[in-house]
Amino acid sequence: MTPPVTPDASVPDTVPAGAQAPADEPLLIELLTLAQRRLARDLASRLEAEGCTLDQWRVMRCLTDDAGRSMGDLAQALLIPQASLSRIVDALTEAGLAYRRQDEQDRRRITAHLSRRGQVRLERLDALAAAHDAAVRTACGTTDPGRLLRHLTGA
Repeated sequence: MTPPVTPDASVPDTVPAGAQAPADEPLLIELLTLAQRRLARDLASRLEAEGCTLDQWRVMRCLTDDAGRSMGDLAQALLIPQASLSRIVDALTEAGLAYRRQDEQDRRRITAHLSRRGQVRLERLDALAAAHDAAVRTACGTTDPGRLLRHLTGA
């Protein structure tokens, strides 16, 4: 699970006067965005062949514990707007991969859970994702994040 991004005390809030990224070098945000989009696009196509979207797979991965997660917790953990998340969980529920349950302590709270069928399906999807990850690392010839990033972005 990816932790939420928090400000780092070592990164200044203000930009020093005259500070600019070199014109011929892309900014880190550009490199990260490009790498993320390429990885996501490729993995999404592999998951799509299995009848699953990237976001459905991410939600299923968040539901692996038996405790379940509230919609608010899921939205925050996955950085998915709650309305979109509701549609994703609806689709997983309709497919029998997830279900909703009313919290026993707080009857107003609804939690989402991965069904047994969803657990079996997730094992297959995780295997595809792991194979994708291994293929990317092999193609890059390294596990070094900097080299991976440069390879993925063509920089």
